[in-house]
Amino acid sequence: MLTHRPVAFVRKILLSHLPGRRFLGLVLLLMLAPLARAQPPSTVQLQELTWTELRARIASGSTTIIIPIGGTEQSGPYIALGKHNARADWLAQRIARELGNALVAPVIAYVPEGSIAPPRGHMRFPGTISVPDAAFEQVLAAAAESFAAHGFRHIVLLGDHGGYQDDLRRVVARLNKRWAGSPARAFAPSAYYAASSTGYAALLRRRGYRDDEIGTHAALADTSLQLAVAPSMVRADTLRHASAPGAADGVYGGDPRRATAALGQLGVDLIVAQTVEAIRKDVAGH
Repeated sequence: MLTHRPVAFVRKILLSHLPGRRFLGLVLLLMLAPLARAQPPSTVQLQELTWTELRARIASGSTTIIIPIGGTEQSGPYIALGKHNARADWLAQRIARELGNALVAPVIAYVPEGSIAPPRGHMRFPGTISVPDAAFEQVLAAAAESFAAHGFRHIVLLGDHGGYQDDLRRVVARLNKRWAGSPARAFAPSAYYAASSTGYAALLRRRGYRDDEIGTHAALADTSLQLAVAPSMVRADTLRHASAPGAADGVYGGDPRRATAALGQLGVDLIVAQTVEAIRKDVAGH
């Protein structure tokens, strides 16, 4: 019967009726493929799990959820508009794997970027999307409440953009006040953004790069990080032959032309290590 030792049974039938063994191997692979697909994925991405797989992960101790927060904004002529979204997602996955008991929520891509009418800051460039601070904070709070309702104990907000760091702190304060006496807690570790901005800039200075290269937006630091995590989003060939861009191009305070993936990897390692350490400290104190 097929219910007992099915592979051996099929092998016996095929050997008695088929002329070659190559076909046998193919058939066995086709039989075993569904069994392989039935195994739960090793992903840390919440959106790649079924609800039953997620329930099992939570029950087995994966009770930390990271909400990566990006933003859709101009980053000069040489980096695609989704820079923060790709970077936040990629880094959150690295951080979750290092933690070992964490999962990653879908990226929040719509964030405050300043005035729409009249347009100011990044809104002066096509493609930037801005939402009001109140709406942004409501979305974050509702997402966190959803995760707490499903059994997550530690909800971590990781914001890749400097403009909304105060929003994250306000959301965390309100959530923890509301959750007093419950097992859930919210965190917005400042180490994540500090490492990706001032910490990474200091590292680049120690390597001999000047502030007027490192910059604050879409310059050497920003571009190097993007080359390390999502190189297809950087127009490297065009950048290589470009003249020095400036504020009118959407590049602030620096020059991206000497950016490399190797420099970016230094920043990635710094961000991941310091954020993992900060989250572990926050969780241990809860």
